[in-house]
Amino acid sequence: MSEVPSPQLRISDQDRESALTALGDHLSVGRIDIDEFGERSAQVTAAKTRGELSGLFADLPEPHPLYDRPMPVVGEPAKPASKWAEISTAQRVLGALLPILFIATIALIVTTDVTWWFILVPIGISAVGEGIWGKGWDSGPKKLAKQRRRELDG
Repeated sequence: MSEVPSPQLRISDQDRESALTALGDHLSVGRIDIDEFGERSAQVTAAKTRGELSGLFADLPEPHPLYDRPMPVVGEPAKPASKWAEISTAQRVLGALLPILFIATIALIVTTDVTWWFILVPIGISAVGEGIWGKGWDSGPKKLAKQRRRELDG
């Protein structure tokens, strides 16, 4: 069995950040109001020991501060589990609908009195997608879906 650390142990900046995050969670669900959050946040930044920090959470349920967690690696952003996670739902939907929109637009122009400039609608959507997600954004979901199927099969 491991020993319970002494409340007299000094806390780190990481411990303070954990406490502030926990306070933010309590604020967001309405357990404390903004004034109390401000008061407790000031006390968190002034705390020196685990006992002082734990006392600020005595009347609150979980989450509480987490002590002695490893520091995140600075300078390298966390990578998603797979490339599949990098694609947003909006990108998937627009990437799938864009070819259909081009076909529907051409059919409208040929079969009705809609003028030729109506083709600018899907072209504009394509340009906006490229501006937001980069070149080849509309082919990404198809390629990544194939890769995802290969990952799951093999």
